[in-house]
Amino acid sequence: MKIRYLHTMVRVRDIEESKRFYCDLLGLKEVRRTENEAGRYTLVFLAPEGQEEAQVELTWNWDPEDYTGGRNFGHLAYEVEDIYAMCERLQAGGVTINRPPRDGRMAFVRSPDGISIELLQMGEAKAPAEPWASMPNTGEW
Repeated sequence: MKIRYLHTMVRVRDIEESKRFYCDLLGLKEVRRTENEAGRYTLVFLAPEGQEEAQVELTWNWDPEDYTGGRNFGHLAYEVEDIYAMCERLQAGGVTINRPPRDGRMAFVRSPDGISIELLQMGEAKAPAEPWASMPNTGEW
């Protein structure tokens, strides 16, 4: 079963201060940016020169928020060949599917240490299918 690393997400309080640290000081470069006015957030993807596949996603929520309890670290993201097969495999191994792949595209699980893991379907989303389509969210993701 194929799996591919995508990015690590970190929430930031000040996008410009964070870009100064990650870009000006560490040497990463901005590879893409998404502004979502409806959701009131900005996503900035950074990577080392020549390693565009090793991205960190800076998530800046426009409304001020204090991040406690590690909430500023968001998740690891992996693209998988078959999201349904991967969720079945994880579930069979005793892993709770916190956000099922109802849309055939995205799911969230947690590591044994509570690290949130985002799973994304490679290519186009799969057609919605049971038991995932009607499965509710469980816990936090």
